[in-house]
Amino acid sequence: MKLIIEEFNTKLDGFDIYSIFKDDVNTILLDSGRDEKTLGRYSFIGINPFLTFKSKNGMCFKNEEIYLGDTFEEINKILKEYDLENNTELPFVAGGIRYFSYDLGREIEELPIIAKEDIDIPHCYYNFYDNIIILDNFEKIVYVSALGILKSQKESIEDIKRRIQKGNKIIYDKVGDITNKFTSGFEKSKYIDTVSKVRDYIKSGDIYITNLSQRFSCSISKNAYEIYKDLRHINPAPFAAFMNFEDFNIICSSPERFLKINKGIVETRPIKGTMPRGIDIEKDLENKNILINSEKDKAELLMVVDLERNDLSKVCSPGSVKVTELFKLEEYSTVFHLVSTIVGKLKDEISSIDCIKACFPGGSITGTPKIRSMEIIEELEPVRRNIYTGALGYLGFDGNVDLNIIIRTILIKDKNAYFGVGGGITWDSNEKFEYDETLDKARALMRVL
Repeated sequence: MKLIIEEFNTKLDGFDIYSIFKDDVNTILLDSGRDEKTLGRYSFIGINPFLTFKSKNGMCFKNEEIYLGDTFEEINKILKEYDLENNTELPFVAGGIRYFSYDLGREIEELPIIAKEDIDIPHCYYNFYDNIIILDNFEKIVYVSALGILKSQKESIEDIKRRIQKGNKIIYDKVGDITNKFTSGFEKSKYIDTVSKVRDYIKSGDIYITNLSQRFSCSISKNAYEIYKDLRHINPAPFAAFMNFEDFNIICSSPERFLKINKGIVETRPIKGTMPRGIDIEKDLENKNILINSEKDKAELLMVVDLERNDLSKVCSPGSVKVTELFKLEEYSTVFHLVSTIVGKLKDEISSIDCIKACFPGGSITGTPKIRSMEIIEELEPVRRNIYTGALGYLGFDGNVDLNIIIRTILIKDKNAYFGVGGGITWDSNEKFEYDETLDKARALMRVL
C-alpha cells in the first residue's frame, strides 16, 4: 500500500485543529500536553474512518459483519492486511486508534465473575483511518497522511488543509471549583476496610501489592467536548485523549504510558507513588521531598518494575530488557508521581499484538503477582472497571504502537459521567492515606465536571 504524507504550516495547535473536525463521525484526538522532544512530542488526529472493529465477550463487529472471534487475533489480521513500511521518522502515519478496556483481560486470563458490570459499552473499540493529522509539538510542524481508500489521496489532503486554514484558535474559559455531587461505590469507611482486607491478603502471602480503586459518578449537563477542553486546560498530560463515539465519550488526561513500540524497541513507564501539589512553593517542595524519600513508594514502584521486566522478558530478546530510569519524579498540575522506564528489543517473531497481549493489563494497575491481584480486584471492587485501567492509543500498520494506561479518565454515557481512581496497596499502606490519595487523583476530574 502506498501512503502519501504532506507537510504544512499553521498557527493552530492540536486541539484547535481537532475542534474543526470534532463533529465528524468517530474522530479521535490523541493529545500530548507536553512539547518536549521525548515524552509527548506528538499529537494525532484520526479522521475519515474506513473500518470500525468492536468486540465484547467473544462477539466481534467489523463494520456491518458480526461473528465470534478472538479480539487480538482479529486485530492482528487487519494489521497484516494493510501492512505498510514507514520510511519517515514520524512514529504513526497510518493505522488505527482504539481503546482496550480493563475487562478485555478476560480474553487472556480466566477470572471469577463477582463484580457488577453496569455500563454497557464494547470491551474493544478500534477505528482505522484513511487520514491521520500528525502534529510535531516540539518542531511545530503539521503533517497529513492519506491512504486513498475513501477518497483520492490528493483530494482528501487538500480538503483537510482547506478546513484547517479556515480554523481559529480556541479560547479557554476559567474553570471553577468543585460544585457537583459525586457518588462512589465505596463509602469512605468501606474503602478503608477494603484496604485492610488487601493487607490481610499480603500478610497471608497471596500478593505483594495490589491496585485498589473506587469509581465516582455524577450526572452532567455539559457536553463532552467542553469538559475535555476544560480538562486539558487545567491538567495537561502527555497521554491525553478525546474519543467521540456515537453514544459515549472518553475524556482522558493520563500521565502514564503502558507500551510504546517503535521499530522493534519496546518501552513501558509504570507510575507508583503519588503526593498532592502544595498550596504554595514551600509546601510544594516539602511534598516533593517526601515522595522522593518515601521508602514505601519506592518499594511499591520496585515491585511493579520487577513485574514489568518479567512481562517484557517473555517477548524480548534475552539480555535486552533494561531499566533506564528508576525513581524519576514528574510534576503534574495536582500531583507529583514517581516513574520508572523499562525498555527491551522484541524478538523477531513477536508482533506488536503479541507484545500487548503478553503485558496486558499493565502491572502498575493490577499488582504482583498479576493474576492473583486481578482475582482480588474482582472480589473486592463492587463494579467492573470497564475502560478504567485499560489502554488506549494507536497501532500503526507499520507495527509501531503507543498506548497509555487509562487513568485520570472520564467515561460519559447517557448524561452520566464515571471515573475511577485508585492506588497500590502494600503491607506498609496507611488505610486513611490510601483513601485520601484517591481524592488527590480525582480533584482535576471533579473540577471539570
